[in-house]
Amino acid sequence: MTSPVQSSVKSSVVLRCAGRPVGCYHYRPEIDTRLSPRPYLHPLTTLQGLRVTEEMPQDHLHHLGVSVAVPDIEGANFWGGRTFVRGRGSTELANHGTQRHDGWKLRDSDGFVEDVSWRTPEGELLSEYRTVAATELDDRAWALDFTFSLTNSSGRDLSIGSPATNGRPGAGYGGFFWRAPRAAEAPRVFTQDTDGEEPIHGRPADWLALAGNGWTLVFAGATEETRRDPWFVRSREYPGVGSALAWEGRLPVVAGGAVVRRIVTVVADGPLDRDAAAAYVRRVVTA
Repeated sequence: MTSPVQSSVKSSVVLRCAGRPVGCYHYRPEIDTRLSPRPYLHPLTTLQGLRVTEEMPQDHLHHLGVSVAVPDIEGANFWGGRTFVRGRGSTELANHGTQRHDGWKLRDSDGFVEDVSWRTPEGELLSEYRTVAATELDDRAWALDFTFSLTNSSGRDLSIGSPATNGRPGAGYGGFFWRAPRAAEAPRVFTQDTDGEEPIHGRPADWLALAGNGWTLVFAGATEETRRDPWFVRSREYPGVGSALAWEGRLPVVAGGAVVRRIVTVVADGPLDRDAAAAYVRRVVTA
């Protein structure tokens, strides 16, 4: 088996914002099966060129920049790494699924619309329609608009789970996930009315900001359904933010049914205070 640290990107495209490169999208990465291969964005940068994503860090090799990753779809692991099994804990299993790029519906320099197939060796579980767009906000910030629609194409009812729904408290991750780069000082985490990882983790909020060394990311749920999902946030152990699909209970997806979420992330140079973050959110969510 090849080392999971080695990544040979077979196909990728540059993402531009107002003509400037701000990221790269790897739509057919060649990575180890244990990392749950999937399309992902990395590196993403601020307009001034500061990198705001991380790829395959040593603490979690399966963290791939910005992606949609789910730890448990009927026992299949589309997150990567070990699987949390009730009564056994984190367990190495040969249950990893793959997200396969099936083609472009639209592809421009500032975004794309893509078909993605979520597959196990037994066949397709989900058919995804993914839309990604980059928009300049001003000379300090741009926005990444990321929408995914997961349709149950398996022919049977499915459900989405997480380590939390399998017995690990507080680990309800799975869905849109952004791994930020580690620095000597942990980033600040805040919402409209709360500060700190502990009071924000596992709770819904219209938006959440992660402020690191020279950059700020502001994550906003752009639909009512998305805003109801709790945030999974880490700042001290490692910097990462996700919008959780299955926090307290499994999320059922009937045959032919769909799960749709939209996250808009403001990528800003420098620190933002609450008022500035909220102002950007009003702009991008209204748009």
